[in-house]
Amino acid sequence: MANHKSALKRIRSNEKRRVLNRYQHKTTRNAIKAIRLATDKAEASAKLSSVISMIDKLAKKNIIHDNKASNLKSKLTRHVASL
Repeated sequence: MANHKSALKRIRSNEKRRVLNRYQHKTTRNAIKAIRLATDKAEASAKLSSVISMIDKLAKKNIIHDNKASNLKSKLTRHVASL
């Protein structure tokens, strides 16, 4: 266990960030899954811009890698275009 006051605070703040990051990551994954399962092109393209925004935010905060974000956006865009 940490002995310094600042280390204890860091533990508390890390836990808060971890929970928030997990929530945002899981929410984004569910939104991606919803687009992949969508059969209506209009519905999928309406959701696409919000999902791309979510992916960009995850990449900006280093929750996912920039290249993974690019790959996800590319694949989702191609999927929606092929509907």
